[in-house]
Order: sequence, then C-alpha cells, then structure tokens
Amino acid sequence: MTTVVSTVTLPDGLTLSYAEQGDQSGPALVLLPGPTDSWRSYEPVLDAMPRSVRTIAISQRGHGDSDKPHTGYRVEDFAGDVVPLLDALDVERAVLVGHSGSCLVVRRVAIDRPERVAGLVLEASPTTLRGHPGLTAFVTSVVSGLHDPIDPALARSLVVDTSSDEIGPEVVDRLAGELLKAPARVWQESFAALLDYDDLDELGRITAPTMLIWGDADGLVGRQMQEQLTELIAGAELLVYSGIGHTPRWEDGPRFASDVTAFVERLGDASAVS
Repeated sequence: MTTVVSTVTLPDGLTLSYAEQGDQSGPALVLLPGPTDSWRSYEPVLDAMPRSVRTIAISQRGHGDSDKPHTGYRVEDFAGDVVPLLDALDVERAVLVGHSGSCLVVRRVAIDRPERVAGLVLEASPTTLRGHPGLTAFVTSVVSGLHDPIDPALARSLVVDTSSDEIGPEVVDRLAGELLKAPARVWQESFAALLDYDDLDELGRITAPTMLIWGDADGLVGRQMQEQLTELIAGAELLVYSGIGHTPRWEDGPRFASDVTAFVERLGDASAVS
C-alpha cells in the first residue's frame, strides 16, 4: 500500500509532518507517538494496516520534521493541535491512538471534544505521571541538563531501554535518529509538564469506546495502572501482550495493527446498527 508523506499547516501557522495511507472514505485512525518520537515510530503498524482504514500518523509539534516553536509543549498544547488537524485533513471523527505520554494527550481531546473522537486506543498508558519517581529521576538527572545537539548515545539508549531484544539494530538506529530531531527545549518542557499533569478526576467524562494495549514486561508502566484506568474509563477493555515491553507496536506490529483494526471495525459496525 502506498504511504504518502506530507505536511499540513494549522490555522495558527503551525506545520506538522504526517504520513497517510488507506481509503479516504474509510474510518479515520490518527496515531500520536509518545514524547520525542515522530510518526516514523508507527512504521511497523502502517505496514500491517488494511487499506479499508484511513490511517494517519503524526509528528507532533517539536518532533520529527514538524515545526518546533520556542515553547508550547504541555499536554494541553499537544491536545490543542488535534481538532485543528482533523479539520485541516477533513476528518469529522477519528479513533485516536496514543502511546505512553501521548495517551494523556488523546485522553485530553476525548474529555474536551468528545464529538470528534470515535474511539481511543491507549498503548502503554500511565494513569498519571505526576510525581512519578522514575520520571522525576530521569528529568532531574538527564533531561534538565540536556543541550543541543542531543547525544546520539542517549537517544539510542532510550530506544533500547523501551524495546525488547527482538528489535533489530537497523530499526533502533532509525528510531534513535528521529529522537535526535527534537531539540533539548522540547524534551525539557514536555517531560517537566508530564510531571505536573493529572486528569484522573476527569476520566469519568470520557464517553468514547476505549481499548488499552499493554505488555506485561513493561518496566515503566505497570499492571496496576491499567486496572485503575479500566475502572475510571467506562467500558474500557484491556488487551495484555505477554512478554512484551513498553512499546508493543515495535515488538509485535502485526498483532497491534490487527487488534486496532478489529477495534475500528467494531466501532463502525456499532455505528451502522445505531
């Protein structure tokens, strides 16, 4: 299937890089990678998605080849780009997919603009990262002292630390190269903002059907968080990938794509019935 790489400029002048494939008239699936990742982190998924789904992978502001304004990297800032993006791409409603920290972004959109969200897929989602000991230590010891250019060894170690040994070195190199495109100020503001953000009291307002995907070898986000999210988000379902770490789509892209496709198709069937 042909994947088209392009850019879109939002009304505020921000230009975002994205990749798109599939039938323009099909259900829309919008993929938002986690902090420091670009749309290319979804390549294993794009390769396995059917043509029947209009699949759009985005590099969020500050990431990949998207614009990198001086500031504006809070969860609310990233979320604020999503509806203008949907408008610019002529998408009325979409299933939003987030990974790790970007799960907070898609949750924010589902809370604030429920009429634009057909469903949510939360991959390795935290509950909240406010005061998270591991992230706090990472921000204090590593991120706060970053300067441009980012050390390639740091980028590579982050990819390796959030992947299984099954990820080939050429994939690690490609993903690490994309991380290097995010300036130090983007790392610093976005990670600091994650330590302050908490939407747990608002999750009961999410009405979109929600699927959580989590690997039981995830050393960053635990099972207890997944169980709490299924309690707070009405009707949320949890899929557990055995032996998989923090980024299931890298470790088993075909299964991830299959599960997401089934979720999208199920939503379409429900809509047709109602």
